[in-house]
Amino acid sequence: MSADEQQIIISNDRRKWGRVVTVITFVGNFDVNLKNILTKAKKKCASGGTVRDNVVELQGDHRFKLKKFLIDLGFPEENILIQE
Repeated sequence: MSADEQQIIISNDRRKWGRVVTVITFVGNFDVNLKNILTKAKKKCASGGTVRDNVVELQGDHRFKLKKFLIDLGFPEENILIQE
């Protein structure tokens, strides 16, 4: 699996009572510690979150902050998509 086939999709999702969560989906074969990423992301965004399946969820709209955060962690920018 090459780096070209890896993608990170950052999107927003509405939950119960209209609350917004930011969802980071790792598509492809990533060898990353999602729990570790979640811990740092929660600190960065000052919000709660969880890991479900291959997905990191954070409470609130943090799409652009998280894109910069993932680039700082060393993920290539062209592999990170922000969905409206």
